[in-house]
Amino acid sequence: MVMYDKTKAHFNEKFKNLPEGHLLVNLGPSHPATHGILQNVIQIDGERIVEAESVIGYVHRCFEKLGERYDYNQFLVCTDRMNYVSTPMNNIGWILTVEKMLQIEVPDRVTYVRMIISELSRIMDHIVCVGILGVDIGAFSGFLHLFHHRENIYQVLEKLTGARLTTTFCRVGGMERDIYPEFVDEIQLVCRELKPALEEFNNLLIRNRIFQDRTAGIGGLSQEDAIAYGYSGPNLRATGVDWDIRKDQPYMLYDKVDFDIPVGEDGSVLHRTLVRMEEMRQSIRIIEQLINNIPAGNYHADLPHIFLPSKDKVYKNMEELIYHFKIIMHGIKAPVGECYLATEAANGELGYTIISEGEKTPWRVHVRRPCFWYYQSFPDLVRGGLLADSVATMSSLNVIAGELDC
Repeated sequence: MVMYDKTKAHFNEKFKNLPEGHLLVNLGPSHPATHGILQNVIQIDGERIVEAESVIGYVHRCFEKLGERYDYNQFLVCTDRMNYVSTPMNNIGWILTVEKMLQIEVPDRVTYVRMIISELSRIMDHIVCVGILGVDIGAFSGFLHLFHHRENIYQVLEKLTGARLTTTFCRVGGMERDIYPEFVDEIQLVCRELKPALEEFNNLLIRNRIFQDRTAGIGGLSQEDAIAYGYSGPNLRATGVDWDIRKDQPYMLYDKVDFDIPVGEDGSVLHRTLVRMEEMRQSIRIIEQLINNIPAGNYHADLPHIFLPSKDKVYKNMEELIYHFKIIMHGIKAPVGECYLATEAANGELGYTIISEGEKTPWRVHVRRPCFWYYQSFPDLVRGGLLADSVATMSSLNVIAGELDC
């Protein structure tokens, strides 16, 4: 991969002597199949791809540098805008890293809700990936069937957080607010309706012979190459590698719930899709184990020097007013040191590194975003294949530009 500001000279040198009959095709940066501002310069001989190179950086927004200026709660607005298809998972990963650094234990009620929202977000993300894959290769109906249920999840998020897309979910030490009274009933309804919808989508698209012929054996990768490229998440598991951070490096309460890790065989477009389909079923299974057992208690830890007091208390109580002032003006100060924590986001291992010098803002922030690692393999996946298959390959990888560039 190359950055966009170096492309002209780079491509002039790389592709200056094209064989007769070969053409250069730009797949992006403004192309429906890229699902964001991505560019792929592809050399073709007829319909066959000879060489390709990916260009990134079109939506680079210096999030890691902003992390050195924002306090630990403010940085949530940046994590919202990474993988904007499943924003709560980005928020939760960041908050868990900060809480690990501060050695904060949150109430079980908070953890249960965070896990439920994480799995709903995974479902939302996978609905977009598998649905848009169908659209990209000409099958539109299945996408509409599933997208209705994604909207139902958005309704829950909007009632819980006040926002649909950039939710800014959670706070250091807990959640911004407690769940609303109908939360449990509405989540149960979402799960009940989603189960038959997934099977209907499976019959409409996944079991369709045309879809299978278009995706089987396309854009595959070996286990060894996937590991070498830094793959994680469903794209790694589609190659046959049984690795999921929720199982292998448990966080929150994932070691207390029962679920299976689906794996594929050849890492092809079809197997990436099958893995994501089964992951949605397993996410529903996790949610159903949690939703009826949300413990009673507070929605944040008893940490007045870290968690903002409610406004009604601030207006009436001097001690609460002082805590409010101290947190806003002086911030939350993490101890000096370095911390890394990874979570299993929808696209794979999403990890945050924080280096603190004891101030209210981190000294250094680094984000390990899964898209950045597996997108570099795109030229290898499409080389020798058909131009039309490159669209399906990119779509099945689920490359999110906001997460890729960060």
